[in-house]
Amino acid sequence: MTDHPKDLFIITTARKRDTLEWERELAPFLLSTNPDVNIYKNRIVVDSWNNIKKYDGVSGAFFIFDEQRVVGSGAWVKAFLKICRQNNWILLSATPGDTWEDYIPVFIANGFYRNRTEFIREHIIYCRFSKYPKVDRYLNTGRLIRLRNSILITMDFKRKTISHHKDIFCEYDIVQYKRILRDRWDIWRNEPITNAGELCYALRKVVNSDDSRLAVIMELLKNHPRIIVFYNFDYELWSIKDFLIPHADTIFFEIAEWNGHQHQPIPNAEKWIYLVQYNAGAEGWNCIKTDTIVFFSQNYSYKIMAQSSGRIDRLNTPYTDLYYYHLKSRASIDLAIAKALKEKKKFNETGWLNGKEKKEHEF
Repeated sequence: MTDHPKDLFIITTARKRDTLEWERELAPFLLSTNPDVNIYKNRIVVDSWNNIKKYDGVSGAFFIFDEQRVVGSGAWVKAFLKICRQNNWILLSATPGDTWEDYIPVFIANGFYRNRTEFIREHIIYCRFSKYPKVDRYLNTGRLIRLRNSILITMDFKRKTISHHKDIFCEYDIVQYKRILRDRWDIWRNEPITNAGELCYALRKVVNSDDSRLAVIMELLKNHPRIIVFYNFDYELWSIKDFLIPHADTIFFEIAEWNGHQHQPIPNAEKWIYLVQYNAGAEGWNCIKTDTIVFFSQNYSYKIMAQSSGRIDRLNTPYTDLYYYHLKSRASIDLAIAKALKEKKKFNETGWLNGKEKKEHEF
């Protein structure tokens, strides 16, 4: 190794940064973010994707991008492309992309296309009559496959685990659900619902707030003493905690959480429930102390659901059978989200409200 290595910048998840996971990975190579400990004279920085724009002026360094966060055309993608033009880099991800559109930033960074417009012109045909940009089909996919294969590294290994996914259908207030859908009225804030996002949020709140979901967690705890619970919204967290805390002292289990409010470690106990918000904890950590995940509500993204499932599916897990319980209802929005996830797509709120699902399930 050269005595004068390049400065190293590691852009990772906020959780990995805060838990110092990369510092432990660097230690065997006598590298450290602390210049007093680092054996070399190079600068080493570990930071989160949220701060990537701070480094778009760096040149002549080496960047490790940990986890695939460069999708779309937002600020992170622009900073990523600027960094790639001026530095050496590598992107680490077990889930690099679900669609060809997900690969656009990486293809541009590798010099395969000048910009997003060129990629769209050569490969995408959009639906003519859709009210929102919806891909109808891709062109020249043979080239796309060759380009993808040229940048991906295949890691062959035999997975010893067996995943068991089970849907558990819960109740919901049908009268309240139909009332919100019909009147477009927010019953909690007592004001009109003005857009598709607000309407879907309100419908999901009716569905996800039903007490039957809480009862399922307690029932599962009888046979699964250590459970990770993934959820989407704060109101879910509050209802889960309000329900579980009175039982914790009598059934003797611990409760911890990882989200935008709390960054607590996994409990070191025989019996526990770990509450994790999707956006905060779908990636960048693992747990081999349990074989069970409960998805209290569905996330819109298939990729996030897959990443969340992977938190317990690790090469060094002592378990062979892994259990995933998906809490759902038969409300139209839950069925539509489940359909999108089954097709490995991201659920689109506006598209659903304007599409066939609304006609089939509501009228």
